[in-house]
Amino acid sequence: MTRDAGAGGRPGPGTRESAIAEEAESVNRSRLAWKKEQLRVWDLLQLITPWLLLTVSTAVYFAWALPGSGERFRPEGAFVLGLVAVSVLWVLFGHTLPIRRRTLRPVSAGVFFVGLLALCVTLMTYSGIFLVFTVAGFFHAYLLRPWPVGVLGVLATSVALNGSAMRVWADPAPDVLAEFVLIVAVQTAAIGVGILLTARSEPEERRREELVERLEAALHENAGLHAQLVAQARESGAQDERQRLAGEIHDTLAQGLAGIITQLQAAERSARVRGGTEEHVTRALRLARSSLTEARRSVRALAPQELGRARLPDALRTLTERWSEEQGVEARVEVTGAREPLSPAIEVSLFRVAQESLTNVAKHAGASRVGVTLSYTGTEVLLDVRDDGRGFAEGDGTGFGLTSMRQRIRGVGGHLEMQSAPGEGTSVSARVPAIAPGGMGAEGETDR
Repeated sequence: MTRDAGAGGRPGPGTRESAIAEEAESVNRSRLAWKKEQLRVWDLLQLITPWLLLTVSTAVYFAWALPGSGERFRPEGAFVLGLVAVSVLWVLFGHTLPIRRRTLRPVSAGVFFVGLLALCVTLMTYSGIFLVFTVAGFFHAYLLRPWPVGVLGVLATSVALNGSAMRVWADPAPDVLAEFVLIVAVQTAAIGVGILLTARSEPEERRREELVERLEAALHENAGLHAQLVAQARESGAQDERQRLAGEIHDTLAQGLAGIITQLQAAERSARVRGGTEEHVTRALRLARSSLTEARRSVRALAPQELGRARLPDALRTLTERWSEEQGVEARVEVTGAREPLSPAIEVSLFRVAQESLTNVAKHAGASRVGVTLSYTGTEVLLDVRDDGRGFAEGDGTGFGLTSMRQRIRGVGGHLEMQSAPGEGTSVSARVPAIAPGGMGAEGETDR
């Protein structure tokens, strides 16, 4: 794939698809949160409505209805107060506590409803103001199961409410009865439709709410597993790096030190021979200098000097500018997204990929322009190194440097891709998780 090495930072299809998916997920979460809030408000309304209506009815009765009727507190007021106390206990133990404890069952709900309606009718015989309390029957009817029982509860509440309000039982005139039947029918149909719809939708909504909670728990668990897998990949990569360094130390430093010891022992044996030590000391000095060079090279492989002084974006800029000056090739660095601190292992791996890619460009590409792009996407960090050089055919990119880059990125839980074609330049793309410092052990290669 050919891309202009100087251009960068334009989000690719994967980024756009990720943004669309995140937006859709956000909309779905908002919709589910709204439905969950509706259910919570409805549950709260079911819980407090009987108390609110009973309080209002009792307060108005004793503050206005009883004094206005001219009756003394005894005996009527005392008897009404006793009925209110019974109603309080009935609502508490038959309605509030079972709902709070989620122990309300169809049979107990039906028994409570019958007792509630009997108390309401009795209270209405003393004062019509207790019509307000009777409205609680409509709300409790939504808790009756199955839904036909709920509709029957609405009908019974409507009959009791309107029968007392219209005094049908005291004056059963034909026109009053007709009006009463019409009002009860319309009221029952209107509220009964709500019960039917609630009976069909509420269980589904509650199941969906439970499913969402389980999905969220699964997502949290998956995130933990992902972090664990990344840490395991990091440990595996650190082990590979330790093995590589062990081989290098054995082949360079250890052999050099052994040679130094041999030469010094020979010098010691020939110390009594005039001029016999000069050659051995010269050889030991040469071996020591060579070993020191190898030691410095190994140390640089562990901790890049640029990352010791700055974070990844600045280190990449310093590396690229120095490389551009040395090679005489135009190179640009672009950083997109909100910069976030990364684990040292992530930063070192991305820096080494950029370093190796630029080295390969200098050795093989013959490019005139190079572009380095570092993109922070929130959950991932992407590094792209592109050149407009000669490129190579598929299957040729199997050298040690490319294999090393893939191993480094794989060691921190990432993925590396390379795209090239003869005459069309080369693109190296690394994608790693955006893990903050402390997200994985900083040992081995990340020690500074």
